[in-house]
Amino acid sequence: MSTNTSATHDETEPDTEPGAQNLSPRQQRFERLRQTHGLWLAPLIALSFAALPLDLPGNQQILGAVLLGVITLWITESLPVPVSGMVGVAAIVLLGVAPVDDVLAPFGSSTIFTFIGAFILAKAMLKHGLTQRFAFAVLSLPGVADSTARIVIAFGAITCVLSAFVSNTATVAMLLPTAMGILRVLAQLLSGESASSERLHPHQLRVGTALMLMLAYGASVGGLLTPVGAPPNLIGRGLIEEATGRTIAFGQWSTLAVPVCAVMFVVLAAVVLLLNKPEVRRLNGVREYIAEERAGMGSLSRAEINTLIAFTVTVFLWISPGIVALAAGSESAVYALVDDRLDEGIVAVVGAALLFVLPANWSRREATLTWKDATTIDWGTILLFGTGMIFGSLLEDSGLAQTIGSSAYDTFGVTTPFALTVLAVVLAILISETTSNTASAAVVVPIIIPLAVAAGVSPIVPAVAGVFAASFGFMLPVSTPQNAIVYGSGVVRITQMIRTGIVFDIVGGVAIVLIVPAMATLIGLAG
Repeated sequence: MSTNTSATHDETEPDTEPGAQNLSPRQQRFERLRQTHGLWLAPLIALSFAALPLDLPGNQQILGAVLLGVITLWITESLPVPVSGMVGVAAIVLLGVAPVDDVLAPFGSSTIFTFIGAFILAKAMLKHGLTQRFAFAVLSLPGVADSTARIVIAFGAITCVLSAFVSNTATVAMLLPTAMGILRVLAQLLSGESASSERLHPHQLRVGTALMLMLAYGASVGGLLTPVGAPPNLIGRGLIEEATGRTIAFGQWSTLAVPVCAVMFVVLAAVVLLLNKPEVRRLNGVREYIAEERAGMGSLSRAEINTLIAFTVTVFLWISPGIVALAAGSESAVYALVDDRLDEGIVAVVGAALLFVLPANWSRREATLTWKDATTIDWGTILLFGTGMIFGSLLEDSGLAQTIGSSAYDTFGVTTPFALTVLAVVLAILISETTSNTASAAVVVPIIIPLAVAAGVSPIVPAVAGVFAASFGFMLPVSTPQNAIVYGSGVVRITQMIRTGIVFDIVGGVAIVLIVPAMATLIGLAG
C-alpha cells in the first residue's frame, strides 16, 4: 500500500507490515492449534452431518454439510477466508446440489460492482495521500492540538469519517504513521516536563494506548455509516435483499447507522479516555509538528484533485435517488427513472472509471490511477462476498433456510422481533470476536432470516442488527484487522484491549438492539 506521508519510521513504529499480529508465544501456539485442527475438523463435521439420518431432502442435507464445513474453516481460518468460501462453492457443484450456472449467478450481482468500484476509489485516495491530508487538516483546527483529549477525539473522528468510504483496515494502516508521529512528539514533550531526566518511550504512555484504541475502534464504528464502509455491510445487505426482495437504499442504510455510530462514538471517547487517562491535559508543541507536516505536503496535486472529483461524483450519484425521493416523492415517475438508472454498482463503476480517464500528467499520458494499482485492491474480500451471496441464495432456493427457521422456531421459541434482534446481535458479536467480521455477517444473516420467517416476523430489522453487530469485535487482536494493526504497534497491551473492548461490545450491542428497530420503523423498513 502506498501513501504519501512524511512521517518517518523509527523504533517507535512497528517493524512489521501493517496488520501483522504481534502475538505472545502462548497466543501464537493457540493460533497454530486453531488453524491446524480446522483442517481435519471441517471435513469431519461436514461428513458427519451428511451421514446423519435426518428427514431432509438430499440436496438440503448436502448443502447443510458443506456450509458447516465452510463455517468451520472460516472460524478456524485454516485456509484464507475467501479460499474457504471458494472451496465450498466448488464442493456444492461437484456434489450436485445445484447446476453451476445457478450457483455462480450471484457473482453477477450489482453489489459486486459496488464493492469493486468503492475499493478502486479508496485505492486512489490512499495512493495520492488525500486521506493523510484530511487527517492533518482536522488536527489543525483551532484548539485541537493543544489538548491531549481533543487530539485523541479528533483522531477518532477522522477515522470514523474516512472508514465510512475507505476500508477500515486501510484507514487504520494509513493513519498509523501519523498517530505514531504525534505520539513521538507527545513523548518528547512529556519527557521535557517530567521531573525525571529519563526520556519517556512512546510505548509507556497511557495517551498512546488511548490514541491507538481510538484509531482501531473508531474505524469499526465509522465503517457502519455507509453500505460501502465495511465488507460485512455489503454482504449482509446483499443477503437481506436476496432473501426478502426489499431494497435497502444507500440513504436508508446511513439513516439507520448514524444514531448507532453517534452513541458509540460518544461512549468510545468517554471510555477510552477514562480507562487510559492521558498523563497531562494540555501540551505545547504538537501544533508546530502538525503545521510542519502540512507544509511538507504542499498544495493539492492534480492527482488529488482528480480523486476528489471522482469521489464527489460517486457519492452525489449514490445519494441522488434519495434526494429525488424527498423532492418529488418515492412514487413519482422521476424517482422511478433515477432509481432504476443510478444503480449503486453502476455508479461505483462510473466513479472508478473516472480515475482512469482524468489525467494526472497529460504530457506523459498518466492517468490518476493505473490498472496495476487496481490489481492490488482487496480481491479476496470480493471473492468472499460472492461466496457469501452464493450460500445465502442456495439456502433460500433449496428450502434449507425455511427448514432451519422452522426447526429453530420450534426448538427455541424465539417469536418476537425484539428477541430475534437480541439473538442476532449476541450471535454476531460472539462470532466476530473469534473470526473475521465479514465471515460473521455471512454466517449470522442466513440463520436469522429463516428464523424470522418461521416466526412470522419481518427479517429486515434483526438481520440488519446482526450485520451491524458483526463489526463489533473489540476485545482481541484477532477480532478485526484494525485491532491487529494497533496491537502490532506495541503501544497497546492485550489486557488493555480486552478491558476496553468488552465495554464496547456490551454498549454497542445494547445500542443496536434499542436504536435499529426504532430507526427502521421511522424510515419504513420495519414492516
